[in-house]
Amino acid sequence: MADLKVYKMRSSDLDAVVEIENESFSLPWSRWMFEREVEDSERSHFLLIKDDNKTLGYIGFWMIFDEAHIVTIAVKGDCRRRGIGTGLMSAALSLAKDLGARRATLEVRVTNTPAQNMYEMFGFEIVSIRKKFYTDTGEDAYVMWLNDLDERFDEIKALWKQAQEKNKNAAKYS
Repeated sequence: MADLKVYKMRSSDLDAVVEIENESFSLPWSRWMFEREVEDSERSHFLLIKDDNKTLGYIGFWMIFDEAHIVTIAVKGDCRRRGIGTGLMSAALSLAKDLGARRATLEVRVTNTPAQNMYEMFGFEIVSIRKKFYTDTGEDAYVMWLNDLDERFDEIKALWKQAQEKNKNAAKYS
């Protein structure tokens, strides 16, 4: 199995992205929404991870002044728990830092403990709750912030290396 590789999302990737989106979320983004994000290269930055030309997951963030707002992240169902999400977050935060981000934020369902655990690994902390944020279920969202992107950059790079190793090891036994 080849190393995981990160790519800028393109229109030609959207069939695979929409498939993962529909598999991952009860209120998925439409293809049109992704198309708009891919076209808005000034504010929107969407990445994906491929292995042997197969899209395994994607992440998107908006640059707003010196902040990166993570707006979506998803991993193909049969590829979860292999470090793909960690690799995506690491790549997005690295790009955000290169673009001038000093901090990052995101929302996550209060019931999505696995995602919260991953975000905390990067240094995100819960700072507030958005009541009934998710319109499909009325579920609350935690608002999480990573305030010291520069200080955590070495840790972020190390998490990418760990994700690569985890994926290689998982592939050996699947």
